Amino acid sequence: MSFAEFSNYDGVGLAQLVRQKDVTPLELVDAAIERIERHDGKLNAVVYKAFEEARETASKPLPDGPFTGVPLLIKDLPCEIKGWPHTNGSRYFKDHVDAEDSILISRYREAGFILLGKTNTPEFGITGTTESAHLGPCRNPWNTNHIAGGSSGGAAAAVASGMLPIAHASDGLGSIRIPASVCGLFGLKTTRDRNPNGDDTDRVIGLSVDHVVTRSVRDSATVLDATGYPEPNMPYAYPPKQRPFAMEVGVNPGKLKIAFSIENGIGATPDADVMRGLSETIDLLKSLGHDVQERSLGIDWKAMYRAHSDFSAPDFAAKIRLLIEKTGREPEQEDFEPLTWAIIKGGRRATGEDALRGLRTLRRINQQILSLFEEVDIYLAPVLGIAPPEIGYMSPVDLDPRTFGKQQAKILATTPPFNFTGQPAMSVPLCTSDNGLPVGMHFVGRYGDEATLIRLASQLEEEAPWIGRRPPIWG
Repeated sequence: MSFAEFSNYDGVGLAQLVRQKDVTPLELVDAAIERIERHDGKLNAVVYKAFEEARETASKPLPDGPFTGVPLLIKDLPCEIKGWPHTNGSRYFKDHVDAEDSILISRYREAGFILLGKTNTPEFGITGTTESAHLGPCRNPWNTNHIAGGSSGGAAAAVASGMLPIAHASDGLGSIRIPASVCGLFGLKTTRDRNPNGDDTDRVIGLSVDHVVTRSVRDSATVLDATGYPEPNMPYAYPPKQRPFAMEVGVNPGKLKIAFSIENGIGATPDADVMRGLSETIDLLKSLGHDVQERSLGIDWKAMYRAHSDFSAPDFAAKIRLLIEKTGREPEQEDFEPLTWAIIKGGRRATGEDALRGLRTLRRINQQILSLFEEVDIYLAPVLGIAPPEIGYMSPVDLDPRTFGKQQAKILATTPPFNFTGQPAMSVPLCTSDNGLPVGMHFVGRYGDEATLIRLASQLEEEAPWIGRRPPIWG
């Protein structure tokens, strides 16, 4: 295999080459480094480079796992890596260094991955675009004037440009699915508590989960098998599965009952590119024999978002308080971006009554959403209400918090409700805008049922393959 062929393989394929001794792990690491150095000046996807550490790791015996020798990038947000900086995309934490590996990082290492560096993320992953005062904007390899999504924008830009086949990501309101959508990747948000959370066993009160962005469905499924098993001493029941998720790839999903809708929190009709993509997706699903019918979630979207705000702001303020204890310094306003500072101040003003009222309201709305899945197998909607906008459209650095909120509402169109319910959901790269940018479609499964989503994604991957579609910045 020449270096030119590296980007043509997914992670499972690269690991197979290592097992066959066609390539060495060091050759794979060097191939990824070469691509990062070639492309990252245009994208700003990789914000910490542990290249020499990765080369040293690749030169030693590695665990025998499903991804032995495959390079991996980690998002600079939730996961701790011993000896690496951990900024959370924030100027305030620019000097923080982690003391130990988190449990998820340990599982990545056990799977044979070689950790290569860290990817760009907005400050504390708050926004649906990766633009921060500390790390700068991450750009889309399909068009560098446009966003790479957020908050896992660096991960998505790296994979979409062929730097490597897999990158760690996390999702609290859509932060895997949004970047996957705008960068043309497969992005699966797992069921709550499927992957380990480590010490933060209730991260964002259970809304945020870790997984990866990939080009192939089988990579996502195989990674989840490697990391998604019960965490010691968890206070919640682990979501069961019948068999390894990799075994679901290629399995016919059968005739699924699929509900679709264009409803969202702002009551706006998606733009023409998105509506065309949804129509094409519905036609494809019907041609595959699925029963597709329009159906509303039947919820009060404004009440849902108010309830989320009631508890998420004080939860965030509490998280910041814990981080302040690590730094030993009370922050000043200039340490944070305007949006982050506004959320911290609002969270500190909130009462316990406010937070618990929000949680109670959200629980009732979650029950309404989940009741739909007693009658359907899958819920379909666009990931975004608009095609990928340009850098600056929703910049948390340049816009005041109120203006930013209005712009972000168009991006976070349909993804947040399923963080609230904890259900698995995925962005599938099925469509393209008139100006050649990816437009992902959002599929949601029953609680704990990644298997059906993987079967469906695999079927769509076969019928409408996307892995051969490559951006101008590639390989």
